Amino acid sequence: MTAGREGHLCPLWPQLLVRRFERGSPGRHPEIGSWLRTRGCQDVLVKHLSAAELEAGLSYVRDSPPDGGAVVLIARRPAVDEREVLTEATLDVEAGLAGDTWPMRASSRTADGSPHPGMQVTMMNSRAALLIAHDLDRRVLAGDQLYADLDLSLANLPPGARLAVGSAVLEVTDQPHLGCAKFAARFGQDALRFVNSRVGRELRLRGLNARVVVSGTVRTGDAILKCAGLPGNLGEASVRPARVAGL
Repeated sequence: MTAGREGHLCPLWPQLLVRRFERGSPGRHPEIGSWLRTRGCQDVLVKHLSAAELEAGLSYVRDSPPDGGAVVLIARRPAVDEREVLTEATLDVEAGLAGDTWPMRASSRTADGSPHPGMQVTMMNSRAALLIAHDLDRRVLAGDQLYADLDLSLANLPPGARLAVGSAVLEVTDQPHLGCAKFAARFGQDALRFVNSRVGRELRLRGLNARVVVSGTVRTGDAILKCAGLPGNLGEASVRPARVAGL
């Protein structure tokens, strides 16, 4: 499922059906477009951007602020292939983003298959998400919880870097966050190669993994600030940064 507005869920499975047809002209399959539109999925037939088109938008992503960015979008995964857009969420040191399925997701990177503690929360650059999705409502298909107008590159945020996000604090981990088969199905093979390329990995175009080190709340529009050596007993009120105007 996916959500185009807060609290509204729309089936994700039409995306899986349509990708069989989207290489050709939508006009070749009018019955598919008509059938989907009757089910509230008017914008499902989408164009995957080419490698050249993605490269052309890279400078916009590179211009993301290195500090003092903002939370642009919050989404959680209440179940497999579901997305719920939120205006406010709780980040918890034990559960990650409250209501998300991370605590129930098995990981091949842990010895016992339990959820990986270094992959509690994923954050994607909002400019990269929009470039790749080519549509505001399709950004959440990437599957990340936080979308931020912030430079997420390795050079700017090495593992161990901490970010004050709302009244919570996240710590960037060393776990790589790369595109997969689902990402290619939703955004195209060129997008997959784009985020997994050498440059894509350096800039973390697919996003980063983080863990919650101070529980708190986050809202769309909250500023994101780098912080160093925050004491473990730092209270929520003292780490909430200002909100960014217009978000």
